[in-house]
Amino acid sequence: MKERVIIFMILLLVSITPVFAETQSCTLSASLVNQDPYPAIPGESVKLVFQIDGVSNPSCGKVEFTLIESYPIKIEEGTSATTSINSGVFVRNYGDFFLAPYTVIIDKNALDGQSQIEAFLNSDTSSNQIVDFEINIEDSRADFEVSIKDYVQDKKEITFEILNIAESDIESLTIEIKKQENILLKGSNRNIIGSLDSNEDTTFSFEATPKEGDIILDIYYTDKTGVRRNLEKTVNYDPTYFVDRARDQNGQNSFIYWIIGIIILITLFWWWGRKNKHAGHHKNSTTSRKRR
Repeated sequence: MKERVIIFMILLLVSITPVFAETQSCTLSASLVNQDPYPAIPGESVKLVFQIDGVSNPSCGKVEFTLIESYPIKIEEGTSATTSINSGVFVRNYGDFFLAPYTVIIDKNALDGQSQIEAFLNSDTSSNQIVDFEINIEDSRADFEVSIKDYVQDKKEITFEILNIAESDIESLTIEIKKQENILLKGSNRNIIGSLDSNEDTTFSFEATPKEGDIILDIYYTDKTGVRRNLEKTVNYDPTYFVDRARDQNGQNSFIYWIIGIIILITLFWWWGRKNKHAGHHKNSTTSRKRR
């Protein structure tokens, strides 16, 4: 009888030891396992996926992960900052962790490089803890200054100048002018430029007849991450800048000189012909008188 009691006590002790140990240890941890796109771009959305480990212990109870909304991120509207599960139940179907996906907006003034974000991680049986993560931000977008460099009315050729004022180089730069009131194009309305490095400029031309006012240009380019982007720029055409220039005056003067020269030549030929005709008539008259 005494031996049976001892065996029963040993079995009871063995059966309750794991449960006791499990209730004493609820260890949770979290990590950022995915960021898309990488790097994130200021002013645009990015998808973040966090992995919360240690949820296999039922004694943790309800586990909550709360992303803290602070610079440089803002949680997408309509999305809850908190993701929660009941420990133990979830693990039987999926594993020792669960995933918490979020879509956030990066502050448009965020600086390039690694930026720290934070979240609260807690359960029914563990104290609230703050966990840190790092996301990578890099502004790969470009920006441009566009102006009208020249307009040659005789050729109906308008020339634009574009400057890449961003810190990043771009590829496959293409300019498009859609149908609009202040410019009438002849020929193609697209001009493919190619690559344009940071702080470099280039020119492009269209055969067109512009009117005074704003002209809208659509700019397409591929950034250094391989994303195709576009933006719109407006330039103002003022015809007074492209008339009565020294170059135009020189051209007009040359034309006038050509006309004067032609008139002088015609006058000389006429005078020379008239002189020869008069001389010939006088010679014929003298010969006639001698014969008589």
